[in-house]
Amino acid sequence: MLSVNVPDTLEHPEHWALHLLGLLNPALVIAGNLLGGAYTLMGVVLVWVISPLLDLALGETQTPRPAPRSGRPYELILWMHGVSHFAVLGSFVWLTVQEGWSPWWFCAVLSSGLAAATSAIVTAHELGHRRRGSPGWWLARALLMSIHYPHFTTEHNIAHHKNVATDQDPASARANESIWSFWPRTISGQLASAVAIHQRKGQRGLRNPVVRNLILQTLAIGVLSGAAFYGASWAFPLLIGWLSLSALAILTLEYVNYLRHYGLRRPIGSQRFEAPYAWNTEARWSRWSLLELTRHSDHHLHAGVPFWKLRPHPEAPRLPAGYYACWWPCLIPPLWRRIMARRAPGL
Repeated sequence: MLSVNVPDTLEHPEHWALHLLGLLNPALVIAGNLLGGAYTLMGVVLVWVISPLLDLALGETQTPRPAPRSGRPYELILWMHGVSHFAVLGSFVWLTVQEGWSPWWFCAVLSSGLAAATSAIVTAHELGHRRRGSPGWWLARALLMSIHYPHFTTEHNIAHHKNVATDQDPASARANESIWSFWPRTISGQLASAVAIHQRKGQRGLRNPVVRNLILQTLAIGVLSGAAFYGASWAFPLLIGWLSLSALAILTLEYVNYLRHYGLRRPIGSQRFEAPYAWNTEARWSRWSLLELTRHSDHHLHAGVPFWKLRPHPEAPRLPAGYYACWWPCLIPPLWRRIMARRAPGL
């Protein structure tokens, strides 16, 4: 395995600027969409080629640093991600109107979808835990609506955090379950769960926010379809591109869910979540570019704690590598099962 010796010290927090590295992805995608041609591949190459290598090359954090005293720069980074996501969508619209169908348009769909997985969904995951009605909470809603997954906050906050690492949670992968079977099961299961959550509150029919959001999404699709029918040459590729990049962002999110609880189950009757029921990794590149998403045990133990205060848990099981480096093995179920069987008994 490649390795770079990056020293850790206990005395000082890591510099907040390290988390700016995550903005490299949307920046490259925006530039690629505006420049067109082979430049549209930059986001794909960064996420699917360079980032797995960086996960391996930079290694893992060996000693945890103290939490920073001020969260202001981290809060600013969150909003920068949110703004950059809408800039990615805007640049994709510009490319589509200019070029229409082309091989480079397809590359732009992939790059934009991968950028949305971070700047839209990871940001919305963090801000979705903020106080309801706060500016950050509203930004999370807008980000999720833009990629057709607005029910995520409801299901994640209310159901996933309660049922995690049990068979009642569609976002917790079973032992030996392939990601190819997990994807349809978890996406449909989480949507049904979100609908049921609101129904239990007496919000049925059009009073159910999930149903209203589905209607809004259908109307947006209808508007673009109507524009295409009446001769707007850009409308149909824009519709297909928007749906496709959203689908890739959602699949990437659910890949992360697949990793984080794969095969881990709480004992029957256990009401308390404990650190060993989530896979963690201290891979530096994944930590810095994904806003500490990798410290997942602490997130479940302290859901309201902002990402810059999350701590590692030595007793939590460790993934074989960072989130980027696990992507390709995860897509090959026999290989993935063999790798993970070495990590935990019974897998």
